[in-house]
Amino acid sequence: MPIEKSAGAVVFLRGLKGKIEYLLTQHGPDGNWGFSKGLIEKGEKLENTALREVKEEAGLAGVKLIDGFKETIRIFFKVKFEYQLERGMKMGETVLKFITYFLAESKNKEVKLSLEHSDYAWLEFEAALEKLKFKTDKETLKKANEFLNRISTKSI
Repeated sequence: MPIEKSAGAVVFLRGLKGKIEYLLTQHGPDGNWGFSKGLIEKGEKLENTALREVKEEAGLAGVKLIDGFKETIRIFFKVKFEYQLERGMKMGETVLKFITYFLAESKNKEVKLSLEHSDYAWLEFEAALEKLKFKTDKETLKKANEFLNRISTKSI
């Protein structure tokens, strides 16, 4: 079974009165909402992939990774896109995919979407959780939110 590895980031910013908002992007082909992520390039570290993908997909440069948060999920999917065939996979084949997410803070909301995305939203936790479809994404957001709440409490 082929294995694919990606990295990405749960991007957030502190809005008015310190309220945390999360960035979700809508993937064009399937319409699902999620976090910026992408394939790891040869020789690239996971953290660098996450930062590169945030810049490529959302146009956000200068985001800062928050120490102490790293969440790796495992999913299975069936090959269905041309780019997957170009990487030597077979149509309909099952692939094991590992996605490592980091937590990244943005200082601005000025998103410039890539062509592979059709929309974006900055949302508070409950609204973001509702917009996500996949259980793994919901669990990742919950863990990121709990982590931020813990470190915010410690710094007070």
